[in-house]
Parts: sequence; structure tokens; C-alpha cells
Amino acid sequence: MLEKHRVFITRPIPEEILSKLEGICDVEMWHTSETPAPTTEKIPELDGLLTYGHEPITDEMMASAPNLKVISNMGVGYDHIDTVAAKSRGIKVGNTPGVLSDTTADMTFALLLSIARNVVPSNRFVRSEKWTFYDPNIFWGQEIHHATIGIVGMGRIGYAVAKRALGFDMKVLYFKRNRRVDWEESLGIEYATLDRLLESSDFVTLHPPMSTETHHLIGRKELKMMKPNAILVNIARGGVVDHDALYDALVNGEIAGAALDVTEPEPINTNHPLLSLDNILICPHLGSATVQTRMKMAQMAHDNLISGLNGDPLPYSVFEP
Repeated sequence: MLEKHRVFITRPIPEEILSKLEGICDVEMWHTSETPAPTTEKIPELDGLLTYGHEPITDEMMASAPNLKVISNMGVGYDHIDTVAAKSRGIKVGNTPGVLSDTTADMTFALLLSIARNVVPSNRFVRSEKWTFYDPNIFWGQEIHHATIGIVGMGRIGYAVAKRALGFDMKVLYFKRNRRVDWEESLGIEYATLDRLLESSDFVTLHPPMSTETHHLIGRKELKMMKPNAILVNIARGGVVDHDALYDALVNGEIAGAALDVTEPEPINTNHPLLSLDNILICPHLGSATVQTRMKMAQMAHDNLISGLNGDPLPYSVFEP
């Protein structure tokens, strides 16, 4: 019988999963996403922490929590958690890998198609009551079929994007630190250096993990390498792209358009010049935001949390066993 461990949840999670936790733990959940959870104030008393979002969990915070056994992150990325500090303190850290790959790949193509075919500005045009006659010379876009897509970061999500691209008869280039010859053979895709990928692709989609190496991976130099008709899609982390450089590239016609599901910071500043442009689409981090996937993520986060509180290995640990 699990004793009543104290658990804090940093944002609202599905009621079904919350009810499960409340049956076996002393649970407090922050009931809004509009303001950051007071995790720093709560953590000293906790046995377990379920994070949902990207508020930093630092070594200093962990040092104040002598009973903290596990941090269960409801999401794949965990760059907001100091995992080195957690490991040194014997705190287990879990995430929710795999479950959202297809959903995020779907969102990648939703962004790609929307920006390539001017879906948002044309919808805005109709709603503005300016559509008073049929004009065949407005909102010409870019074709997707038979185009070349360059995938930067070929993990689970990148792999899922490649499979969808092949369904559009696209040529697929990919860049990854560790080349996957088996995927090249099974999918018929081609490895390229980052420079060649940027120079050759009509669409560039970004899926690398956030790290010091990938911060501003796409900057002024890289944007200048891209085709003037190219479209950039970032669904990884906002910091992968230099936003100021992206603004200049869009204004100067160095690339045709961009679609961002992530920004730096999040939310993006309301006065950022990117928001003044018509050739960019920005969404509020919706990559895995479907009912089905978020429910699966919540269940995985629950399983990690309970395992950690019980002293068992996490089913989805960020550390090597």
C-alpha cells in the first residue's frame, strides 16, 4: 500500500489521471496555465513533482527538497530540468517519449501546408469581406508534391515526418549527428550535410533537441544559404532559430516564409516584429495537442511518478538504466 506521498502538479492535467493520483497521493495541482506555478515555494515539501510545461527545475530548487524522489515530465523535451543535478542527488527523472511522434509530425505538415498554400491569410481575406469577386491571381502558393524537404534532426519525429513526406512524393534529405543508413535504405531518403540540406531544400523542418549545440542552429548564415522560395518550419524548440535573423530573412526575401510552433521566449513578446509579417505563421506550441495524445502522455507521466515514489525503475526514464 503506497503511503500518502506529497505531489505537486504544475499545470492542469486530465481529470481522469488526476483522480487516479488523488486516490493514492496527497496531490496539489496548479489550476491555471495563465500564471507560472509556485514550484519553488512548493518543492521543499514534496516527494514527487509532475511538470507540465517548461518552467525551469534547477539544482537550487532540488537542493531545497530533501524528500524529492522523482520528477515526472509530461512531455518529451526535458531541457528545462537540470538532469545532471537530479542524477547526482538520486532524483529520478521521467518523460513521455514516442507517444507524440506521429501527432507532432501531423502538426509539422499542417504548418507546412498552411504556410505553403496561404491558408491563414486567405481565410483572413475572406472574413474581412474583401472577397467581392473571384480573382484567380491572388494567394498563389508553393507546391508540396515533388518538392525537396530537408529534415534537421532525424529522431522519432523526424522519421515520422519523412514517412509523410514520401506520401507527397517529396524527395527527402535529412541531417543528423549519427547517420542512419538503415533508414536511408528502408525509406529511400538521403543523408546530407546541414549546408547542403539548406541549399537544396524547398522546405526545411526542424526537430533537434534543445542544447547548447542547437541553440540558434539556424541563424543569419544558415538562412542566407536557403532558396528564396524556401519555407522554414520549426516545431522543435524556439531557441533553435534566431528570431531576429529570421525576421530579416523574411523581410529581405531571403526565404519565402516560415511557420513556428515554438518561439523564444514562449509566449513570444507581443511587440516582436515577426508578428507584423504576413509570410509567417506562429502557433502556441501545439505539436502534441490532440485529445488522444495528451491523454496518453498524462498516463505515462502518472506511471513514471508512481514508479518513482515506490522506489521502482521508471518505465520511461531519461537516464540510461
